[in-house]
Amino acid sequence: MLIINVPTVVDVWDETKEEFLSGEEMKVTMEHSLKAISEWESRHHKHFLHNKDLNQEELLDYYRCMVVEPKHIQAKDLVRIVADPNTMKIIENYVSDPYTATTFSDAQKNSVKSNGLGRDIITAEIVYYWMVSLQIPFECENWNINKLLTLIQVCNIKNTPPKKMNMKDAMSQQRSINAARRAKLGSKG
Repeated sequence: MLIINVPTVVDVWDETKEEFLSGEEMKVTMEHSLKAISEWESRHHKHFLHNKDLNQEELLDYYRCMVVEPKHIQAKDLVRIVADPNTMKIIENYVSDPYTATTFSDAQKNSVKSNGLGRDIITAEIVYYWMVSLQIPFECENWNINKLLTLIQVCNIKNTPPKKMNMKDAMSQQRSINAARRAKLGSKG
């Protein structure tokens, strides 16, 4: 959850009123969550995650979907939020933060891709499906989406049976074990 304070005046000129954008100082609570993504996708009829073709209007609408408090934010207040470079930097950092200490090895990342979690197009419904399949409670739709996707990856990795070793690797491992035992016992075989 991100809480930001929107300043009273923002250095953006409103040409119609011939004045800088202004309003009361306000506190805004935002969530980069599955719930916000689902709301946005239901309006725009396209996927949000990993979509590099979003225009400014679509991003602005996503920021509106992220707002939890106040419930109904006015368009001019939303413009004040995104017009302030400091506030935008805070939002961008929040959206890109993984919100977890969990990291994955390259092998684990490849395992996730081979099991269907590395699709090119991920919609909110796909994430909800994963949640149902992995018995993740729906309350997690309010989590930071990066944290939720990490949990899904962890569940997928932990539920995947270990890959069997091929014969060559198994024999190599056995030779190493035998060599270690011989060295420990001072034996020749």
